[in-house]
Amino acid sequence: MKVLAISNRKGGSGKTTTAVNLAAEWGARGIRTLLVDLDSQGHAGLGFGIVAGRRDAVAHMMFTRGDFDLAAAIRPTACDNVAVVAADVSFDGSGSERGVKTLRRHLRTPAIEARFDIVILDTPPSLDMLLINALAAADAALVPMIPHALSAASIRQFTRLFFRMATTVQPALKLLGILPVMVNARVLHQQSMLQQVETEFGAGRLFDGIRADIRLAEAFAVGSPVRNVSPRSRGAEDYGRLADELDRLWPLRPCQTPRALNSTKGA
Repeated sequence: MKVLAISNRKGGSGKTTTAVNLAAEWGARGIRTLLVDLDSQGHAGLGFGIVAGRRDAVAHMMFTRGDFDLAAAIRPTACDNVAVVAADVSFDGSGSERGVKTLRRHLRTPAIEARFDIVILDTPPSLDMLLINALAAADAALVPMIPHALSAASIRQFTRLFFRMATTVQPALKLLGILPVMVNARVLHQQSMLQQVETEFGAGRLFDGIRADIRLAEAFAVGSPVRNVSPRSRGAEDYGRLADELDRLWPLRPCQTPRALNSTKGA
């Protein structure tokens, strides 16, 4: 089982859109996928039509309850091979456990590792113990960004934290690259920002972008990934291409029989 953190220090950078649509794309390819929503806005769950009730088990209980069982919070979705752990939208950090490896301890259990091929972590933008836990638990990180003037600064902030974690806590942590989202090739400012990011971080760090597409927002409005709502849209095509790029760089392979694949949906 691999763990991918989708992170940036800036809010509104396309993290949740990427987490939801990449999870759906991998699930459609037979990869058993668990999406864990660590952002208390709870938007990753909404992307699959899942809203946690007041008494439901949720992701943030990992940091507040010593006897919490992550398996109790896993919710099936309407997408094949994709399950979600929803966020606690009232979580404010109070009373939380501050151990840097809390999340890793909950993920790296035989029950979770036998059930999933990939865990995607949708992280909050703030520099707090949730983001630090995500990087301590992850094997790799993907950094979405919107090409505008503040993007390079937010990526610098994140990469400083990333390399600090990689050199002190999680030496196996890999930076997969930077993913431009909401890209419009006709906007000169975006072109300038992408050139700046490419110059500063290296051409090999920059993925092909996700083009601006209203279908991505419309899919969230109905609680379903874009590949299900508008399979021929730019957004669906681009997230499919991203999965292809990631497969070449960081391949995932289903390690189960078709029968086991179907069991995730009905879990």
